[in-house]
Amino acid sequence: MQTPLVNPVNNPKDAALQELVAFYNETLGFCPNSVLTMYHRPEIAYAFINLNKAVMANHGRVSSALKRLIGYITSNATGCRYCQAHTIRAAERYGAEAEQLAHIWEFRTHPAFSLAERAALELALAAATVPNAVDEAVAQEVRKYWNEGEIVEMMGVVALFGYLNRWNDSMGTQLEEEAASSGQQWLGNRGWSAGKHQYGE
Repeated sequence: MQTPLVNPVNNPKDAALQELVAFYNETLGFCPNSVLTMYHRPEIAYAFINLNKAVMANHGRVSSALKRLIGYITSNATGCRYCQAHTIRAAERYGAEAEQLAHIWEFRTHPAFSLAERAALELALAAATVPNAVDEAVAQEVRKYWNEGEIVEMMGVVALFGYLNRWNDSMGTQLEEEAASSGQQWLGNRGWSAGKHQYGE
């Protein structure tokens, strides 16, 4: 793509939106272009931000950092480089260990990940795969460590990023400089690049 399918709305003068996007100032340090693209139909932007806030709320053991790592695994499985950069950046900002960020694709064996975290990330990978790969073995393993409410939280993250992955890869959403920097820092040595989400100067 030579340009995004739809360009983001520049500096919308909307107090309700500004109040909602304060959430992203905490999670990412900026309002993402994906949300500003949704703002061409404001109700979609409002609804999405509220869903995002509900899904990412910290209720206990499924930590904010783990939720972002689940989002990363989901986004990598679907191939969305925009969301890969966002989730790895947010995971870092929410306290994921450097060893986890650097070895996310070794989660099955790397000592930085607990057995419970491995089960959660395995669920995310299976749930994001097409065709869906959640089977009895995946279900039994995740139930060993997490209760039903916690599994609902995890699947909320997977489903949220299913939406975002389709949105951003189809729109060719332009990746913000801050997210691109995080993607390069943590994922560049594994072949990550902004791909279709970076345009000429």
